[in-house]
Formats: sequence, C-alpha cells, structure tokens
Amino acid sequence: MVAADCLIIPLALWLAISLRYGVPYHVDPSQAWVFGSALLVGIPIFMKMGLYRAIVHYMEARAFMAIFRAVSAMVLLWGVILLLVMPHAVPRSSVVIFWLVALLFVGGSRLVMRWLLTDFQRDRRQMSTVVVYGAGEAGRQLVAGLREGNRLCPVAFIDDNPDLVAHEVAGLTVYAPDAMERLFAEQQVDQVLVAIPSMDHGQKKRILNLLEPYPVRVRVLPGLEALADCKVRVEAIRDIDVEDLLGRDVAAPKPELLSASIRDKVVMVTGAGGSIGSELCRQIVRQQPKSLILFEISEYALYAIEHELRRMEATDGVEIVPLMGSVHHFQRVKRVCRSFGVQTIYHAAAYKHVPLVEWNPIEAVHNNIVTTMHVAQAAVEAGVERLVLISTDKAVRPTNVMGASKRCAELVLQALSAEGGATRFCMVRFGNVLGSSGSVVPLFRRQIEAGGPVTVTHPEITRYFMTIPEAAQLVIQAGAMGQGGDLFVLDMGDPVKITDLARKMIQLSGLTVRDDAHPDGDIAIHFSGLRPGEKLYEELLVGDNVEGTEHPLIMRANEEMIPWEQLHSMILEMEQAAHRFDPPAIRRLLQRCVRGYRPEETIHDLTWQREQQGGIANR
Repeated sequence: MVAADCLIIPLALWLAISLRYGVPYHVDPSQAWVFGSALLVGIPIFMKMGLYRAIVHYMEARAFMAIFRAVSAMVLLWGVILLLVMPHAVPRSSVVIFWLVALLFVGGSRLVMRWLLTDFQRDRRQMSTVVVYGAGEAGRQLVAGLREGNRLCPVAFIDDNPDLVAHEVAGLTVYAPDAMERLFAEQQVDQVLVAIPSMDHGQKKRILNLLEPYPVRVRVLPGLEALADCKVRVEAIRDIDVEDLLGRDVAAPKPELLSASIRDKVVMVTGAGGSIGSELCRQIVRQQPKSLILFEISEYALYAIEHELRRMEATDGVEIVPLMGSVHHFQRVKRVCRSFGVQTIYHAAAYKHVPLVEWNPIEAVHNNIVTTMHVAQAAVEAGVERLVLISTDKAVRPTNVMGASKRCAELVLQALSAEGGATRFCMVRFGNVLGSSGSVVPLFRRQIEAGGPVTVTHPEITRYFMTIPEAAQLVIQAGAMGQGGDLFVLDMGDPVKITDLARKMIQLSGLTVRDDAHPDGDIAIHFSGLRPGEKLYEELLVGDNVEGTEHPLIMRANEEMIPWEQLHSMILEMEQAAHRFDPPAIRRLLQRCVRGYRPEETIHDLTWQREQQGGIANR
C-alpha cells in the first residue's frame, strides 16, 4: 500500500493540475520537486494516522474516515508549505481538486484491494447461499458480518414491512414473505437466518411456521438480552431450538412473590444439581437470600452448579453452601436444617424418567416417597417455615410407578399439613420442561444430526411443555402463595403432538421427512411403541375442582387426601416391601394409596423378574 500511494499521490496531483488547465499537464523537470514534496508530506502523515496499520481485508467504515482525515491533513499541510515556499508553483484551485482526487484514489485503491482479497477470491460454489429474514438494523449488521467471511453468502432480505419490499438494503433486494417460494427456487437458497432479536415468541412461531414447508435450514439470532452491547455477531447465529417452536410469551413474574420466601432467608434446594433444581438455584440467588444450601447426592452435579453460581454476579453477598448427601437420610436432613437455620426448602430431588422408574419400583419408593416423608418430617422438627415439593402432571391418574410415587409424595405433604404445625407445605404440579435431562428434544436433535431415523413412541402421543426458567419462576411464586397443604397447578398451555414436533425439527434443519408420500425424503420417523407405563396424553387435574390465584398462570387444585395415620401406615408397609424386594406388594400398596392408579399387569422390576425365573443358572 505504501508503494501504491507513492504512485497514487503524484498521479492525483498531476490529474488535479490537468483538470484545472483542461489539458494534460506537461511536468517541467524544474517543477518535479512539487510532486516529490507531496510524497514527503503525505507518506509520513499516512503512517502517523495509521493507514498502513489497517488490514485491508477487514477494513470497515471507520478506516475510510481515517483515510479522509489523513488525506485532508496531507493536502492542507502540503498546500501551506507550497504557499510559503513558492506560491505560484501550481494554480491554487488545483489544491482543492488535488484533495478530491487524492480522496478518490487513496480510498478507491483500498476498496479495490479489499475486493481483490475478498469477493474476487471467493468461490461462491463452495459457499452456502443464505437469505436474511429481517431487514432492520440487526439484519444489516448480520449481512455486514457475513460478507467478511467465506462460508455464507447473503443474497436477499425477507421482511414483513411493505415499505421496505422491492427496495435495496445493504445492497440486497428486500422481498415480501409471499415471494419466498420463488426466491428460494431462483437463488437455490440453503439457509434462512432470522435476524429479528426483538420479536416475541408469537412472532417467532409465526415466522417459523411460514418457513417450515421449504427445504431450507433455519437459524436465528438470540434475543436482545443475549446480544452483548446490542452488536450482532455472526457467531451468535444458532440453530432453531425447541423453545423457538414451543415457547410462549409468559406473564411477567410478580416481584413480591419471587422474593417473599427467599430474600434474606436461608434457603435449601434438594436435588440442586438436577434440571429443575439447578434452575431454581439460579433464580433463587437473584432474589438475594442470606444463604443458599445446595443439597445433592451427585458429586459432579454439585460441583457444576456450585461453580456456576459462584461465577454469577448475583451471588455477591450470598453464602453458597454445597452439601453432599442423600435426602433419604432423615437425621442428616434434620441436622442440616437445624445447623443452618433453614427457613425455606424446595424439594426437587426425585427419580423422574418413567421407563427407568418402571423397571426400578423399589428405588422409586425409597427416593420419591420415603425421602419426601423424611424431608417433610425433618422440616417440621427443625422448624422450617415453608417446604415446596416439585411434582408432575404424571401424578394425575397415573399408569406408571413414577407418577404414582409422586402422587403419594403429594399425599404425604397434604396429610402432614392437616396435622397442623408451623411448617407450611405446598406442592407445584407441571408437565415436561424443555431441555431437561432425558428430554425428547435433545434426543431428536442427535438423531437428526446422525441422519435418522427419529424415534417417536406413538403417532398420537401428546405432551405439555414449558421452559425450565419459566417453570422455576412459577414454582417460586406458587410456593410463596401456599398457606398449608396447597396443591398448585401451572398453566402449561396447549399440549403438543410429539410427531408434529419431530416433523418441525426435521424440516427446520433444512431436511425433509421420509414417509410413504415422500419416499426420497432425508429423515424417517420411526414409531417404536409406548414404553412401560407410558400414557398417550398427560393430565394436570383430576376433575375440574380448581380455582384461580393472584397469578394468571397458577391455579389451586382441591383433591382428596388420606389422613396421616392411615397414609403413614401404608408408607411403612411400602418401605418394608421394598426391603423385601417385593414389587407386587408395592404395586398393591400404591393402588390403595393413589386414586386412579392403573398399572400394567406386572411391575417391571428387572431383579425381581430374574429371581422369579430362577436366575441365570436356569436360563
């Protein structure tokens, strides 16, 4: 670039004088020093002002402003020197022309070089053709970033704003959404990047539904809160998440409910390293408790959540106490509650995977029922103010051990609450959470990446879904409203057909579903059959005995309970049956406890089945 400028500056001056005279200027050898002086002034100024530090390949608009300042300084200083040394060496008006021509040549040379180093060298056949949905500021920033790379080639915008349609933004034509089919076919579009970070879930779902029929991969920018300094970066582009497909606009949390049971209190979360438990911890530290006790049996899960919480700014001034242990140990839980003066407990420790629990009913009794009883009794004896149980929609008319054991856990708190005492017990029941461990969504994503097939248990199976942060916020708010024995049910929205979810995930990955109507599709959906204990659909309530609360997404249910003496006796029998490794007895007791429990013919305890078959020796 220095060599180029050594040619450009004299050429610009010669052209400026020629333009002034109207004919090519003949340089007298005695006047050659004038051209040399322009170089002697210009090159040092260009160096000082950083023109040779800029990497041409990555030059931005700010670099061209630097060129403007450097050329202006050069012409001004050179003109002053010329005026003082030899005022009549060149026409004075040619100095102004020199400034304009030098700006054109110096700036243009950088643009040409940048083009040679970027666009000219690109092999567009090796690049993915993309369309950007959203011609606003985020879309323009994204296109500028894409043009710096050599992987994605933006060819057009799509925008809902009719004032932008058919106009050019950042050098690309803006199309209306109804022109997508023609645009995708003509440009052979591979990807669509949705660049509207301010859109809500309703807008996002509408756009994704528009794009779903087309064989293009859809990716999105995160929301405004996830974009640092509101600057759009190409690295921020992410694949479609299930939250984009199923997420909803949620009611704003009530600050007074979020903080009521937490601020300046000692709070304990059991199962603190799990999907729900860890998000509860994140939400809790933002409400500034006095101490947060992480009670977790998994060493790695405890390490992970403690390490994450200590890096959060919200934990400044909050005592984080990581405790390893099992909530099955009554004395351990009671001593922790007394030693730390625990005031609020969120009991999230449980086994939740339906097929696994179905194969291991003895552990379900220990971990989901007995431990809930122990935590509740420890809370009463230690004087804990409030205990909130995380429950599930599978507790309603259950067909599996997991649901029956969770309903039994609810009955424990209802019965203990009816006994009186200072501790307020409440339960919060909701459905599946997006992205939790064992969720169907990560499984579908892995299967799509592997080329399929995507496995769905049944063509008609449906489930309720909610994001983990929303569920945790609602749990905290519901817990604050509990007066004793309350059973809260969260509004989960409409149930989602799992087959439709699988199809959307395949199509928005830029692939097609292979079925009888489309034998040449990319990914097949395979129906594997319902697993042990699995229902086609889930319910949140038994009957319609429900009333609203002060929060629009939280309802209070009224369901029958069992007196404590009777229930306690059945739980002790269950515990004894578990010690005897007697699954049939556990099933009979669960049927006595839980109204509507309709188990399959046999409980699928693997150890018990092997024993009944006479062990391996008789196989």
